[in-house]
Amino acid sequence: MVSHKQTNIQLIVKYLAIFTGLSLLNACSLTQATSTLRQPITIDGSSTVYPITEKVVADFNQENQGKLQATAGFSGTGGGFRKFCAGEIDITNASRPITKKEMAACKNANIAYIELPIAFDALTVAVNKQNNWADHVTVQELKTMWQPTAQRNINTWKH
Repeated sequence: MVSHKQTNIQLIVKYLAIFTGLSLLNACSLTQATSTLRQPITIDGSSTVYPITEKVVADFNQENQGKLQATAGFSGTGGGFRKFCAGEIDITNASRPITKKEMAACKNANIAYIELPIAFDALTVAVNKQNNWADHVTVQELKTMWQPTAQRNINTWKH
């Protein structure tokens, strides 16, 4: 049997799919859906996914005026998963796959979920035209520069 909550969550996921053309990760709780209807439908997580979700929520709220509302926040991917696995939100946005630790937290809380890719984000590395000293940078060098251990340790291109 499909509860009202589950149907409503499916509705907002449908809006996400239509808006983005279905192509980052959203996890949608189906276990929570069997509980009583909670207003509004709550979405939180990745700040990079937030602009998409914000637009979808605005359209959803406009179309469902007075019947059902949704909210969107951006506590970051990890923050979203923590809230989601604690049963505090209905949908989480993520800019990476769910980790094994997060999977276990959801399982321990009896939170079943589905993952729906809705968008992909990317990083572009550009070189200023006036650059006259760097003729190439490898993916490994970029990884070395941007890994957490590089913070405050790698400060120049020579290091």
